Amino acid sequence: MIIGIPADKEDKNSPVSGSFGRAPFYFIYNDETNEVEFAVNDAAKAQGGAGVKAASLIVEKKVDTIITPQLGENASMVIKAANIKMYQSKEGSLMDNVLYLKDGKLEQLGNIHEGFHKS
Repeated sequence: MIIGIPADKEDKNSPVSGSFGRAPFYFIYNDETNEVEFAVNDAAKAQGGAGVKAASLIVEKKVDTIITPQLGENASMVIKAANIKMYQSKEGSLMDNVLYLKDGKLEQLGNIHEGFHKS
């Protein structure tokens, strides 16, 4: 399983970012090989459509499960279309949330919002 989590810092012990689309990085963790990658989210500074661009990055990285505190409607459509599982993050570090997932302690993500669209 390849897990993607929005991150504010390139540190597996940092907390989960509060924003999916505008997180500066994504913590990509392969639970079969224990490989860690921090992917730079170029969409973080986009004028609009950051969630969709970020979701596209997640798809490109072959992530099959995301852990995030919330997700915008448009980003969720991209994630769902790619059959990526979505889980609600808990307080704790990026690695804590990986362990919560592996231990069955995370719930399916229900926090889908309209997004913060700028016109």
